[in-house]
Amino acid sequence: MAATGEKAAAMDSIFKAPAPPTDLKLTAEPEHKHRRDEATNDATENPKAKRRSNNNDGGVETAEEATEPAEPDINELCRDMFDKMSVFLQGELTATCEDYKLLENMNKLTSLKYMEMKDISINISRNLQDLNQKYASLQPYLDQINQIEEQVTALEQAAYKLDTYSKKLEAKFKKLEKR
Repeated sequence: MAATGEKAAAMDSIFKAPAPPTDLKLTAEPEHKHRRDEATNDATENPKAKRRSNNNDGGVETAEEATEPAEPDINELCRDMFDKMSVFLQGELTATCEDYKLLENMNKLTSLKYMEMKDISINISRNLQDLNQKYASLQPYLDQINQIEEQVTALEQAAYKLDTYSKKLEAKFKKLEKR
């Protein structure tokens, strides 16, 4: 069964989200000052705020009661929540800034390391070019050494052949002498 009249209005007010406070000032004023100001504002601005319904429905809220402004302690809690939220967000932003500063420092150090590595690689390249030039200047001498080595090997082979031939000759000579 659908609700009608005051019951429907009361049910609608339950499902509506409360309007955010518009008079909140996020300043660093003492909390007890806010509480006194709110209490006097509620009493002077909205005389119907504390009025009870003359309706004898056994505690059913009416639409007028559901739209009443928030109690002073709720406003204070909202202020406290906004203050703490601003501190939290400030901390998050500070942490993010610190992370970016750290990242910037790491990038600078990495850049310096790469510059050092670049200098080292340039020095290595120069040294390699010097070694290649020295090797090129020594190449004719190395070629001569290789030729001498080949000649020594050929001379050694000839000496072995001569030794073998002389041993054979000696053996023939001894054989002829014995006869």
